[in-house]
Amino acid sequence: MQMDGEESSNIEDRRGDGGSGGGFGGMGGGMGIPIPIGGGLFKSGFGLVAFVVIALLLGADPMSLLSGLGGGSSGYVPSQTQTPNRAARPAQDPETQFVSRVLKSTEDVWTDLFQKMGRQYRDPRLVLFRDATQTSCGVGQSAMGPFYCPPDQRVYIDLGFFDELASRFHAPGQFPQAYVIAHEVGHHVQNLLGISGKVQQMRENMSRRDANALSVRTELQADCFAGVWAYHANQQRSGKMIGEADVEQALAAATAIGDDRLQRQAQGRVVPDSFTHGSSAQRVRWFRAGLQSGEINKCDTFRAQQL
Repeated sequence: MQMDGEESSNIEDRRGDGGSGGGFGGMGGGMGIPIPIGGGLFKSGFGLVAFVVIALLLGADPMSLLSGLGGGSSGYVPSQTQTPNRAARPAQDPETQFVSRVLKSTEDVWTDLFQKMGRQYRDPRLVLFRDATQTSCGVGQSAMGPFYCPPDQRVYIDLGFFDELASRFHAPGQFPQAYVIAHEVGHHVQNLLGISGKVQQMRENMSRRDANALSVRTELQADCFAGVWAYHANQQRSGKMIGEADVEQALAAATAIGDDRLQRQAQGRVVPDSFTHGSSAQRVRWFRAGLQSGEINKCDTFRAQQL
């Protein structure tokens, strides 16, 4: 993957803060489930599996979909008081620079696409942290994997997750990492379009099975939005940013983190009613739909009869 050019100014580097432990709750009414990484993973029974899917998959939007956070059709309102305002200058190591350039690319693409829809895009901020950090949704922890918090409109990433992506999920390379970021930004797009708020309202009156099914459609749309970004970012660079090998790496990553694949590895069987992100085939299909078309309207997973 060839990612050069400008870097985003919307990076917050909290890696020198030492982390904030203590579990979840107490901030903005959000909730979360602290989940271990390492030898204890998947050993707490089926009830944990659904949360592990959220914790270690690409694109968890765990706070919005599992907590009591509300929101109207216009999307969540960012909280200015619940998240510490840290303006530490991001480190200039290659990995941080790569993340910053990918974020800048998403800003350019979505600003242009929103303008064409007659809307204004508001850039999210991306927070780099280690171990744990305060968010408007509660205490975010590395064990959750990357996630997006709607109230403060921030994407949170512990860069150690990229090592997990390569070692645990066998998805090395830079494009799968860009896919992670683009998926989380896809949740921000959903927030700005009012989709996240509508989903949360609908979930409040649903059975767990139906709520899980709605979560799947939400996550698959974020996969598709990641593909839309990749299409336009590649076009902006005259088709030189993404090669076929990059696409194959991203598809391999999508396959590796499908709910069916993770459940089979964790418990030896698959329970579709408990899916929250979609099967491997579904994640590949919707990422490819966005990547091949570059059209937002091709990402309407909520009306799709077949996922």
